[in-house]
Amino acid sequence: MATSVLNESKRVCWRDYLELCKPKVVALIVFTAIVGMLLAVPGLPPLDAVIFGTLGIGLASGSAAAINHVVDQKIDAIMGRTHNRPIPQGAMKSRDALIFALAIGAISMAILIMWVNVLTAALTFFSLIGYAVIYTMYLKRATPQNIVIGGAAGAAPPLLGWTAVTGSVDPGALLLFLIIFTWTPPHFWALAIHRADDYKKVGMPMLPVTHGKDYTRLQILLYTVLLFVVTLLPFSYGMSGWLYLVGAVALNLMFMVYAVRLYRDDNEKLPMKTFGFSIVYLMILFALLLVDHYVPLFMN
Repeated sequence: MATSVLNESKRVCWRDYLELCKPKVVALIVFTAIVGMLLAVPGLPPLDAVIFGTLGIGLASGSAAAINHVVDQKIDAIMGRTHNRPIPQGAMKSRDALIFALAIGAISMAILIMWVNVLTAALTFFSLIGYAVIYTMYLKRATPQNIVIGGAAGAAPPLLGWTAVTGSVDPGALLLFLIIFTWTPPHFWALAIHRADDYKKVGMPMLPVTHGKDYTRLQILLYTVLLFVVTLLPFSYGMSGWLYLVGAVALNLMFMVYAVRLYRDDNEKLPMKTFGFSIVYLMILFALLLVDHYVPLFMN
């Protein structure tokens, strides 16, 4: 009886619901979305667009993450990286997780439609479906290029933030989308190399499983070179200035060092070091975009 009560209290713990939303991932998503909002206009964007846009995009991201937990619960129970998630641990029923996911997804759509704009709501909805349904339910299990194709959903947040403020899809928003789209494969494949045995165990056709770790290392290096080129586009387009350019070049050279070392060295620690740096890289890169955008404004 006591055990039953304890299990029940564990199932309703708010921390389990928070864990469903993948808060660290959502934090990065929200950060890039806010940067998109701030870059969309010369000065400061309307406060209501920032508040409601951030809330709507954040809730939609949490909804997609929760659906991912529900769909992947069987493989999560097997993989070392994910076996402690709430559903595999029995802390929450999959039905409750799905209801929660659908509820916050519906709330996010209501917020975006009522207080932001229909375009942002529609694009956010398609991004949610792209990740939670197309990527999680199909692409992830169908092709080793899953993260490349599915990366479009993960690259959407800065574009969504931009449209929340402007109500339109502009070239600058597409450049931000392209940066994250190109960054995603080398970022995720580094983790996939480290967790290749786990993915093989559950029959997931990640690139290191289907083509080997050496081929994946080569792809990481090639995508890192491509990312170097793509991140110069904001400067070439006139969207950003010299401050961003210098910072972006420095960051890309550092990422290249990681990618080259990963390609040449079989050190077991390098994949996770590369994965960790890739997160720092994206945060600093978007922070540079933001600083470069506002420094001239405050200097005038």
